[in-house]
Amino acid sequence: MNPQLSGSNINLVKAHNIQVILLSLLNTPCVSRVQLAKRSGLSNTTISNLVSELMEDGIIIEECEVGPPIKQTRVVGRPRTNIRLAPDARFVIGVHIGIGNIRVALTNLRDEIQIYRVLEFDVKKPVQIVLDELVECIERLITESGKSRKIILGVGVGASGLVDFQAGVNLLSTNLSWRNVPLRDILQEKLNLPVVVDNNVRTMAIAETYFGAGRNSSSLVFVYGRVGVGAGLTFKGEVYRGNAMGAGEIGHTIMRFPNGDLCHCGNHGCLETLVSESVIIQRANQIARENPDGILASLMKDKDTKPIELVFMASRQGDENVRQMLVEVGQNLGLALVNVVNLFNPELILLGGIFSQGQDFFLEPAIQTVRALSFGGMGDKVRIQPTSFGWKAGVLGAAALALINFFYHVESV
Repeated sequence: MNPQLSGSNINLVKAHNIQVILLSLLNTPCVSRVQLAKRSGLSNTTISNLVSELMEDGIIIEECEVGPPIKQTRVVGRPRTNIRLAPDARFVIGVHIGIGNIRVALTNLRDEIQIYRVLEFDVKKPVQIVLDELVECIERLITESGKSRKIILGVGVGASGLVDFQAGVNLLSTNLSWRNVPLRDILQEKLNLPVVVDNNVRTMAIAETYFGAGRNSSSLVFVYGRVGVGAGLTFKGEVYRGNAMGAGEIGHTIMRFPNGDLCHCGNHGCLETLVSESVIIQRANQIARENPDGILASLMKDKDTKPIELVFMASRQGDENVRQMLVEVGQNLGLALVNVVNLFNPELILLGGIFSQGQDFFLEPAIQTVRALSFGGMGDKVRIQPTSFGWKAGVLGAAALALINFFYHVESV
């Protein structure tokens, strides 16, 4: 899987072979040793030795094959057995740093949430205080889970903005006003657990690639929208980060220049000025002011529900002005996706955040725009659909980052 694993070092060869077995068992829940040997290209002896080692560690379970009863006069040979991954043999912690909230979860080897918590914070707080509160939240989570730290492999962190994956540093998060925050080193020291950090939308792409809708796709783009808009790209299971770790900043692609609205990044006409949650709410407030007796204006009196939810609710209840505004947002999103299709020609595009939450408004206009404007009919061949993880995409993505780096050992990720 990685050209660096050339076989010159026996330890690297063994690590590579274990990686092949673990990924095979992730993709095929239950398989025989013979089948595993055929699919992996490894010898029966190698499979037998490595499977035995993994069974001793409790990572693989052996089961007798279950089938319909067969009448026979005598027992011939040993019963056939299959092996499978033991999903609760190890765990990881996923941390999704959002704007004003942090989602934390402990997941098993199949990226299934075991326990989950949300930490709210004031975006004006100093980053060190926020991280101290995060450490306390993670420690409480571990205690409440009842899991031994010995079987917790590490922590994966998905952070917004530019992230240096190799150094574990959040280089720039404009929505949080964070610059050059060494997240990995700070958390690793305080938690005494391995930590890996990446851009939050890239982690969502990783989760979908290995555990979700993208498992059978050779190329995937995950587009996430909320306060900001970002994208994560994977090709043949590998994450594309770009030369300066900035690949996927789709929210800052220029859509209208020079007369576009000012973006918080300093440019004019960025995609975020057309499709982000704050822009939708601003336009909705204007509609409510212009139509004080309308459905939206009536719903806006509810101060206990998030404004974006009220906007979607108004459209679903028949507010035509709101519906048309959301359709325009979907069309602008579609224009950005046209550029993605023309540049990368992906097999699958997944939408998360508000684009998934409001999929009944955004999805069809975006798909129609992509099909109408993509070059050479490429828009007809790409699948565009909501994330398979819904609101869990961020925290599952962060956990997936930890699983891939600390258990499945996909070196290229």
